[in-house]
Amino acid sequence: MSEKKRKSTSAAAAAVKEPGAKQQKLDPTKEKGWLKDSLKQQRTKNKQMKFNRKRLRYISNTERIKQGSEGVLYWMSRDHRVQDNWALIHAQQLALKEKLPLHVCFCLFVPKSLLSTLRHYSFMLKGLKEVEKECKALDIQFHLLHGSAGDVLPGFVSDRELGAVVTDFSPLREPLQWLEDVKKTLPKDIPLIQVDAHNVVPCWRKHPYTAARTAKKVDWENTLASLQVDRTIEEPEWAKPGTKGGVAMLESFIDERLKLFATQRNDPNAAALSQLSPWIRFGQLSAQRVALQVQQCGSSAGPAVASFIEELVVRRELTDNFCFYNEKYDRVEGAYEWAQKTLKDHAEDKREYLYTREQLEKAKTHDKLWNASQYQMITEGKMHGFLRMYWAKKILEWTSSPEEALSIALYLNDRYSLDGQDPNGFVGCMWSICGTHDQGWKEREVFGKIRFMNYKGCQRKFDVAKFERKYSPKNL
Repeated sequence: MSEKKRKSTSAAAAAVKEPGAKQQKLDPTKEKGWLKDSLKQQRTKNKQMKFNRKRLRYISNTERIKQGSEGVLYWMSRDHRVQDNWALIHAQQLALKEKLPLHVCFCLFVPKSLLSTLRHYSFMLKGLKEVEKECKALDIQFHLLHGSAGDVLPGFVSDRELGAVVTDFSPLREPLQWLEDVKKTLPKDIPLIQVDAHNVVPCWRKHPYTAARTAKKVDWENTLASLQVDRTIEEPEWAKPGTKGGVAMLESFIDERLKLFATQRNDPNAAALSQLSPWIRFGQLSAQRVALQVQQCGSSAGPAVASFIEELVVRRELTDNFCFYNEKYDRVEGAYEWAQKTLKDHAEDKREYLYTREQLEKAKTHDKLWNASQYQMITEGKMHGFLRMYWAKKILEWTSSPEEALSIALYLNDRYSLDGQDPNGFVGCMWSICGTHDQGWKEREVFGKIRFMNYKGCQRKFDVAKFERKYSPKNL
């Protein structure tokens, strides 16, 4: 791999800006669906946006596309969208330069794990179904490969005589291992190129070079039905999978909730959050596109714009960086030295309450607010951001060790939250339990110098009783 370069938060914030983007005031007369039309116009207008090669790195030693090949492949892994996808646009540019067909593939592999649920895989596959449809309209072949990337992708490349593989980027260890597996088995004369696909590029035009061999038609319903996943964790009704669903949620945020974000985002009873994390987590919506659209709202949204961009861009990019540069991103050993020391110093402190993972999973604690938070995540596939902090910190307080607390928090978040199994989730739990991206606070029992939160503090923030009534656990 090429040498890793750390990104500064200032650079991340600067990347949001787009030359010539004008600020627009919120228009209360806009009809539902206006954002979809607006995005289409913007992409048509900005046809010639240049690809920034700083977002690219060669994983293989070979850099030149194999001559005499029959196409270029985009291996879609993290970013499940056609529009605003740097990796796909770079693959398309390679194909256009060589006058070759463009192919897109996704490798479907379901590990045997309690984290493999219908909730996650249904959302993912329905989004990919939308990708396939959009690819077809652009004369791009979409292939669903069954198996791990290292096992099936090199053979597919050889069989189709493809001359280059472009893929997107994830900082997590499993996707990084998939990348290494493909690198080891891919023919040495095929370049393997990785592109950071978290910025905006409009893939706006139909691909002019048609493949001689078309992709096998995907039966999405049968594919979903055949998956060996836990079907007791059902799909939430509020989240419509796919880029179209993500754009609709973004539109409603801009129109209805953005104005409340700065002042009410920490109130779980208020509809003030974007709710976009599932679409960003599955790559169905570009965070960069979201930032650009929110910025264009201008002064009409007041300080909410800056507050939202801070969370969406700077904090989100910090989580990617933390996971990429810290192999122990999901372990206590990956915490800062001061945090490891203080947690170790207080590991033997007496806990007033001790709960098992099963009791916590079933929301069987003495704390009604915690139970309600857990129930919200189980039933809706999402927990309010403020409550996630309280929820994770209480797990630290009610389990026998920091290691057990972190393990349980990650398990519950990754199993039930639609945006789980993502850098944001790992770092969120590390922040709450291990003080990552935080500082030392007043020392106390169990927590040591880790930031403390309690029930009374929540009561000062919002109407706790109201939230408890709405999400009182039922039949878990």
